[in-house]
Amino acid sequence: MPLHDRIIPYLETAELYHLARLNSQWFWVDEPLLSAFIERWRPETHTFHMPFGECSITLQDVAYQLGLPIDGEPVSGCLTEFHERFRVLPADASDETVRVYARAYILMLLSSQLFADKNANRVHLRWLPYLASLDDLGRYSWASAALAWLYRCLCRGTNRNVVNLAGPLQLLQSWIFWRFPTLRPSGFDRFGFPLASRFVEVAAVIHPEILVEEHRRLWAALTSLIYFAAIEWHQVDRVHTQHSFFLVLE
Repeated sequence: MPLHDRIIPYLETAELYHLARLNSQWFWVDEPLLSAFIERWRPETHTFHMPFGECSITLQDVAYQLGLPIDGEPVSGCLTEFHERFRVLPADASDETVRVYARAYILMLLSSQLFADKNANRVHLRWLPYLASLDDLGRYSWASAALAWLYRCLCRGTNRNVVNLAGPLQLLQSWIFWRFPTLRPSGFDRFGFPLASRFVEVAAVIHPEILVEEHRRLWAALTSLIYFAAIEWHQVDRVHTQHSFFLVLE
């Protein structure tokens, strides 16, 4: 879906604009690379077991790689009635039509980029109550929900009977490129934020809002990550050295 200028304010209110900007970047999924890392994933600790020790994707990584908010309410709840028609934005669209189009765009972001599953082109009804109130979307912790869903998908991926990858694969592959520079493709060392679009020294790239103290203090939090029925543990204490590296870098 094209990112129309008139829906950008709604994406900014929902704190999903940085994620939407990734749609303009050429980002492919390297399935062999991701599969190689999934083979080293341990569900019991939520870490990749590497020859040099354990490493993992943390809330700090989600903020850096995708620009998602950490501090906020959990993404959970039940379904309420919601009736809207989504259609292509015409040139003379009214403000209400723009809001409808913004809902459709946000629905695409949530269902295909952050919380993709194996339902192909189907969208879960759980997102409808969130789209009903665009002004409230910015109060949720999208970062923790995305990380919970990625953990759950990685744990499922360790089952030898699972053949298809799911989850926020942009986050996983971007994290791999950032943590393992030798695996980056050529041309991915230029300025850009979120880091999933390009990779350079973080202090020169990261958006100022990501570094505010209220977010930084949550990076090292030992807490549960909630995405509806998926509840996973943020075990950042197991990768303390990895976390401290970023604190020094900033």
